[in-house]
Amino acid sequence: MARLGQNAPPFTLPDVLTRKKVSLADFSNPQALLVIFLCRHCPYVLHVKAALIQLGTDYANDLLGVVSISSNDAERYPDDAPDSLAELARELPFPLLYDETQEVAKKYHAACTPDFFLFDRTRKLVYRGQLDESRPSNRKPATGADLRAAIDAVLANRSVSENQRPSIGCNIKWKPGNEPAYF
Repeated sequence: MARLGQNAPPFTLPDVLTRKKVSLADFSNPQALLVIFLCRHCPYVLHVKAALIQLGTDYANDLLGVVSISSNDAERYPDDAPDSLAELARELPFPLLYDETQEVAKKYHAACTPDFFLFDRTRKLVYRGQLDESRPSNRKPATGADLRAAIDAVLANRSVSENQRPSIGCNIKWKPGNEPAYF
């Protein structure tokens, strides 16, 4: 897992809807920044999609910036090509970017979809973990409780608990020979 306290790695990636480049610098105003790695076809992402949309809607203000990134190999997984991702992006209340080289996923130490990285005002990592305890197989509702508690702490200028459970989902689909060293 990524180290708490590390700086948010920079990125400049195309938005799958507008094709405009979006960068980390575009999120300099919000008090916190949530970076979500996701894809279109993963059962875990599909399971929590409504909760992600609700979270994005609930925190749609100037205090929390939210951006999602898809880093899967689109040649082997066409559902994760930008044109296909645009269908998902139309449902999301935050931008969906495409990481074709997979370098951004590597910099963030992203491992699965969904994977969540919450940064404070100074863009230091304060949370990297699960949305909540819901899984496609356990019938618990997806509420976003763990991630929401971390977001609320950052927005209230409180410390985020270091007791964090890793996100669980589908592995990022790395291009052959492009797997990161952290695996």
